[in-house]
Amino acid sequence: MKIIAFGGSNSQHSINKKLATYAAGLFENADVEVLDLNDYAMPLFSVDIEKEIGQHETAKSFLSKLDTADILVVSLAENNSNYSSAFKNIFDWSSRITKEVFRQKPMLLLATSPGARGGASVLEIANNALPRYGAQIKATFSLPAFNANFDVEKNQISNAELDKELKDIIKASF
Repeated sequence: MKIIAFGGSNSQHSINKKLATYAAGLFENADVEVLDLNDYAMPLFSVDIEKEIGQHETAKSFLSKLDTADILVVSLAENNSNYSSAFKNIFDWSSRITKEVFRQKPMLLLATSPGARGGASVLEIANNALPRYGAQIKATFSLPAFNANFDVEKNQISNAELDKELKDIIKASF
């Protein structure tokens, strides 16, 4: 089983990439590939640029990576109660190539933030919107207060109750 995981942020220290990486590692017998959105940087999407250059090769590359997955593990960063601009830009470019951006792949949709809501706003938006673009969302999980509940040195959720919750979600849903 091949898992493609990524955090919906272009931060070099993305807490969402850390959560996605950890969650993907919980799947048994999985080959995990973690994508870095910095490898998919493109100009800010606009119809004018698209008219000038056509479908962006980087977006095609991103979609090709998603094609290789059996399962997607996506953890979205929340910026002002919405997607990060890095994720939204890749999503916009990709959706101009195909509406099936997420390729009808089963998805574990995650979010985290330093705050107590753990990216709940972006998780709600994505849970409602992404299925229209080919995401087969099997489960969602929000990790609140990342800095208090995730051990960066051990690269794992440090709150035993929240860690069990995520493991139970994966076991029940995949």
